[in-house]
Amino acid sequence: MTLPTYLERGLTVLEARLQASQPAQAHIPVAGGEPFVTLGRETGAGATTVGQLLVPLLDQAFGAEGQGWVFLDKNLLARALARINLPERLADHLPEDKISEIKAIVGELLGLHPSLWDLEQRVAEAILQLAHVGRVIIAGRAAYLITRSLPGGFHVKLVASLEVRVQRMMKLLDCSAAAAEAHVRKTDLARRRYIRTRFGRDIDDAQLFDLIINTERMAPETVAQIILQAMRGRQAGSLTAGRDKTLPALVSAGSR
Repeated sequence: MTLPTYLERGLTVLEARLQASQPAQAHIPVAGGEPFVTLGRETGAGATTVGQLLVPLLDQAFGAEGQGWVFLDKNLLARALARINLPERLADHLPEDKISEIKAIVGELLGLHPSLWDLEQRVAEAILQLAHVGRVIIAGRAAYLITRSLPGGFHVKLVASLEVRVQRMMKLLDCSAAAAEAHVRKTDLARRRYIRTRFGRDIDDAQLFDLIINTERMAPETVAQIILQAMRGRQAGSLTAGRDKTLPALVSAGSR
């Protein structure tokens, strides 16, 4: 799928979804809410590829008529934010790529962007709105923390060794090993610092996720299938738990 076609399709689906998000839906929600996936990731762990591969799989397993799944990577998320009144030109200042405090103050004084705190709040609210609408895969942006209150979320983290991630970034950025490693370490550090200062959490806390996958020795297609099967398993478990909760009441009613 080429990027222009991917972006065009994603924006079209999102616009239709946001416009139709208020009326009650006819489908059965997953795990008590509209289904969505967040992909936390280490730099170079393969979230973009996995996210794109998940779209057709989730369309088939958890889709609904007129409500196809959409993968919100940085490019599409920036455009989606613009459609819900957050200027697309602020994409360079999305929270996970937190700008320096000095640059933030200068930008605010010059009227280039809102205060850093206000910007982060607006982005978080927009991500929460998109997740509430459902059937979106959100990569990064601390979405797994922002959307913790929504019951339909399935939170995944992708990891891999530093060596493998450096090799992947060398190919992606067409750069030397030293430059790729510097990029990986800098980005990982920025994400770690943001999660700690903004949310007071440890980015390595496994309890923040439903599933953690080491992508080092697995093809992206396999990783996508694992996520799909895990979501199916949780849905089946939720339905069983729901039936079990009604059993005592049914027995009591029958014994009267």
